[in-house]
Amino acid sequence: MNYETTVDVEGEGSPGGDPLADVDAQARADRRRKLLIAGGAILAVLVLVAVMFGHGGGEKDFAPGEAQAPTVTVIAPGKVTIAGNIQATGTLAARREMPVGVVGEGGRVVSVPVEAGQWVRAGQVLAVIDRSVQTQQAVSAAAQIEVARADAQLAQANLDRALKLVDRGFISKADVDRLTATRDAAAAQVKVAQAQYRELLALNDRLNIVAPAAGLILERNVEPGQVVGAGSSVLFSIAKDGQLELLAQLDEADLAAVSVGTTAQVVPVGTTKAFPGQVWQVSPVIDQTRRLGTARIALSYAPELRPGGFASATIVSGTLVAPMLPESAILSDDQGSYVYVVGKGNKVARRDVETGLVTDNGIAVVKGLTGGERVVMRAGGFLTEGEVIRPVDAAPQKPALRPAS
Repeated sequence: MNYETTVDVEGEGSPGGDPLADVDAQARADRRRKLLIAGGAILAVLVLVAVMFGHGGGEKDFAPGEAQAPTVTVIAPGKVTIAGNIQATGTLAARREMPVGVVGEGGRVVSVPVEAGQWVRAGQVLAVIDRSVQTQQAVSAAAQIEVARADAQLAQANLDRALKLVDRGFISKADVDRLTATRDAAAAQVKVAQAQYRELLALNDRLNIVAPAAGLILERNVEPGQVVGAGSSVLFSIAKDGQLELLAQLDEADLAAVSVGTTAQVVPVGTTKAFPGQVWQVSPVIDQTRRLGTARIALSYAPELRPGGFASATIVSGTLVAPMLPESAILSDDQGSYVYVVGKGNKVARRDVETGLVTDNGIAVVKGLTGGERVVMRAGGFLTEGEVIRPVDAAPQKPALRPAS
C-alpha cells in the first residue's frame, strides 16, 4: 500500500516554517523604518532653512502685493551744516603797484644800486643820474648870492652916510629916499639869489631816482649808461609794503554771494601750499562780454606768490543748514528738480525741491525736504508716481559734514 505525505513549506511562523525566511522579512521592515526616519529629518531641515531665509536677518516681511515690487535703496538725509565754498581762478598782482620814473630833467644813468626782488625803504636811491653840469650851475648860483649880499651891504652903507648928512643940509630928502630904495632892492636880490640856489639844489636832488615808499621791487628797467628823460618809460615797479592780491574772476551769482571781509585760501600754480587771504574789494561792475566780475583777495608777501602768475582760490561764502543728498537722488524735468519719497504702503511720491550749494559730498536741498523723509537714492528715473517698491535703507556712512544742531 502506498502513502503520500504533504509538506507545507509556505507557512510563516508556523512550527514547521523556515527560519531564514523570517529573518529576511524582519530586515526589510527595519530598512523601511530607517528610510522613513531619514526622510522626516531631511524634511525638518528643509523647513528650518526656509524659515531662516524667509524671516532671518531682521529684514522686513512684505505683503503679498509687494512680493514682485522692485527693491530700491533709500536714504534719510537728516540735516547738516554745510560750508559754502566758491571756486575761482585769477591772476596774482601787486595790491598797490607803484611805477617809478624820471622826475627831473634826466640825463645819463651813472649807477643802479638795486635789483628786482629786493626790499627798499622810502626815499632809498634806486638810480643815480650824472649831475656834473648841474653841480656847476649850483656853484654859480651860490656865487650870485655873495654878489647880491655885497651889493646889499654897499647900499646899506650909502644910506647910512646919507642919513648923517641930511641934518646938515648937504643931502636932500629925495636923495635919502632914492638910497633907501636902492638898499631895499639889493636886499631883495639877495633873497632872489638864495631862492635860485635852493631851486637848483632841489633839481639836482631829483636827478636821483628814489623809492616813493617802502616795498618790494618787482621790475628794474634801467641800466648804467642809459640816457633817460621825462618821456622815458617806467624804470622801476614797486609793490608797496610787499602786499599782493589775487584778481579772482567770478560769475554774477558767485560775486553776489561774496562780500568784503570774506576769507579765502589761495593756491598758486606750481605748488600745493595754500595761502590765507581776505576779500578786500568786490568789483562794482560786470564785464559785458565775459559776464564776469572781480573779487580782489588781499595776500601777505610770500616767495611762492609771484605777480603775473596764475592761482586758484576757495572762497568761503557762508554756511547753510539743510538736507544733503547725493546727485543720483535728484532728478529734473520741465517742471524743475524733484525727488521720490517713500510714503504709506511703500508707494513712491514725487516731491519738488529746490537745490542750493553743490559740494564734493552732495547737493544741498534748501526747499522741499525736512530731512526726515526716506528718499529714493538711486534708480528714481525708472520709477513712476505711486509705484510700490521694496525699500532698503542705504548703509550708514561716516558723515563728512558737521551735523546741524
